[in-house]
Amino acid sequence: MNNSLIIALDFPEKRKVEEFLQEFGDEKLFLKVGMELFYAEGPDMVRYLKDKGHDVFLDMKLHDIPNTVKGGMKNLARLGADMVNVHAAGGREMMEAALEGLDAGVSAGAERPYCIAVTQLTSTSEEQMKREQLISVPLQDSVIHYAKVARTAGLDGVVCSAYEAGIIRSELGLDFLTVAPGIRPSGNVVGDQKRVATPKFAKDKGCSAIVVGRPITKAENPLESYLAIKNEWEGVLL
Repeated sequence: MNNSLIIALDFPEKRKVEEFLQEFGDEKLFLKVGMELFYAEGPDMVRYLKDKGHDVFLDMKLHDIPNTVKGGMKNLARLGADMVNVHAAGGREMMEAALEGLDAGVSAGAERPYCIAVTQLTSTSEEQMKREQLISVPLQDSVIHYAKVARTAGLDGVVCSAYEAGIIRSELGLDFLTVAPGIRPSGNVVGDQKRVATPKFAKDKGCSAIVVGRPITKAENPLESYLAIKNEWEGVLL
């Protein structure tokens, strides 16, 4: 899991995914299936990617009452994804229920997926958080607090920006995953993200994994873009 580069499959349908993956030949990838793609194609999308030998981060961000999340995770566990997530804002009891659901749903002899919690979205600014969520502490403090609650609940890590990853790992341990979206190569369009970082910055801050979508999926040459980001992330000098 550590040092993973996860590609966010920001596509509306399976056909687009198939076209995209053709660029990579037999390369085994770590792929993120989010709401847009899952809602269009359903569980078979995950099964398709696993059958191709890829690792899958099923990014559904569950956030509901504990019993509902438990039932949802029980069903998601049967799909064979390698990592799933919830919103930390759902609270400790909900996160514990998510783990119970995963344990109940995973196939006999198989390992349960990593379960991580979203802290504050990387599209959220501190001013927006204070105005719309009525959270008065600095954004970094909110993220770290959510991470501590997730750790207490038994989760494997959190989704956070690269800016918070270092302090989370120093306070909660190197085995606690820090998965950072909002990764953009230098000079790349920021889009709707607020707290963005380069692959090198994320590496220097000790992120466990980074998630990259549009800089790869919308690139003129996706494979070339992927390899460039991967080299920067892994510290390979060209």
